[in-house]
Amino acid sequence: MLIYKLVGNYGISLIILTVIVKLVLYPLYAKQIKSTANMSEMSEKAQEIQRRYANDKERQNEEMQKLYTEAGFNPMSGCLPMLIQFPIIMGLFALLRNPMKYMPTSNTMMFANHESFLWIKDLAQPDLWILPIAAGLATFFAFSMNSAMTQQPGASAGQAKAMNAIMKYFFPLSILWLARSYPAGLAIYWAGGQFMQIFFNIRINKIRDKMNEEKEQRKLVQRAEKELARKKRARMKGSY
Repeated sequence: MLIYKLVGNYGISLIILTVIVKLVLYPLYAKQIKSTANMSEMSEKAQEIQRRYANDKERQNEEMQKLYTEAGFNPMSGCLPMLIQFPIIMGLFALLRNPMKYMPTSNTMMFANHESFLWIKDLAQPDLWILPIAAGLATFFAFSMNSAMTQQPGASAGQAKAMNAIMKYFFPLSILWLARSYPAGLAIYWAGGQFMQIFFNIRINKIRDKMNEEKEQRKLVQRAEKELARKKRARMKGSY
């Protein structure tokens, strides 16, 4: 209601709401993706656990879980940014479906809910093709990028990869199907949010690449320091 009073257009109000929600959730996305960038340092430890307990899968899984716990890593972190939006989606769905239940004294908002926007004649009614397809495609690309940025090594990597593969296709198709029956306003929120998420992922991916470059530089410095220390010890032995 506040945004609508400021801009006077229901469709634009939904887009502005989408931007606000995504910006509020951005720190969560960034924190999760940055934390998974540290998984490269755990790769050697994970491979060592696999070699050591190759014949004991139960112990291997226990050790991998222990490694994840110590690193503060959640294998399902790639799904969390999607799942956390469901309470918001459900709230918007209830509001857009029956606005007068929540705004019984606002005649302005009752009519605003049925405004047209672009090619959509009534935002309270579903758009059968354009918005659902846009929402499904945006969800597919956003989820694919999330999955690629949250891959982890270890025994459970195959299980997580299989689950991500299922979600990669099932989730966008579900969004497409549901958007054909939900109010168009809700589809605008979801599609807009996922397009924003794609740009967030591009930004976060650049940050992650920079972090990886800095880690590689630190490794090179450490190797150089070790080599200098080795040569120094060798010279000291030679002097004696």
